Amino acid sequence: MLLRVIDFESTGMPPDAALCEIGWCDVRIDADGSSEIDPPVGMLVNPGRPMPPEARAIHHISDGDLVGAPSIDRGLIVLNQPFVDVFVAHHMAFEREFFTGGQKNWICTLKVGRRLWPESPSHSNQCLRYFLGIECDHALAMPVHRAAPDAYVTAHILVRAFEAGASLADMIAWSSAPSLLPRVTFGKHRGQAWSELPGDYLSWLVNKSDMDADTKFTAKHWLEQKRRLA
Repeated sequence: MLLRVIDFESTGMPPDAALCEIGWCDVRIDADGSSEIDPPVGMLVNPGRPMPPEARAIHHISDGDLVGAPSIDRGLIVLNQPFVDVFVAHHMAFEREFFTGGQKNWICTLKVGRRLWPESPSHSNQCLRYFLGIECDHALAMPVHRAAPDAYVTAHILVRAFEAGASLADMIAWSSAPSLLPRVTFGKHRGQAWSELPGDYLSWLVNKSDMDADTKFTAKHWLEQKRRLA
């Protein structure tokens, strides 16, 4: 099975943005469960518009770098090959704004990381890299905020998730649902684990609050856990 880990750099945030770099790193899973990570690949693509300074401050890609680069459409054709079984991205919602992957399943390693390692101080791919003690080729993992290195780091997080016991089906299911948040980020319970919240507060979040989908999903999950244990 081939899982293609992708990462994009852009001129800003969707929907008012265009891609300027496409990166991917293939992970091959054998029948015995062993894995192999291919070298990452990156290609610049022409967004057809000037690079805003705030976007350049993140990835440092300039207008001059993009002269003669292929079109975005050409880059996405290269990505979407028939031998790919599953697409993977660290923040799947961002990449899918630009590329749907057709009918193939997706895995979001951000959502997977929040499930498997809620104690991590952050769930960015670089923080998870160091939190999990991932030893990878430093030259291939740098610089950050470039498409190929970020895809390479995410590929290692994906392999570590398999090693932690998560199945492909688990990760696809987690990725298609709202995110299970590790800690409360608002109000008087800020910084607490969701498992520590009282049931009446969780019930209010689920049934009466106007919180976002991730917050309601997380509150409902822990409310159901409390009811099972009652």
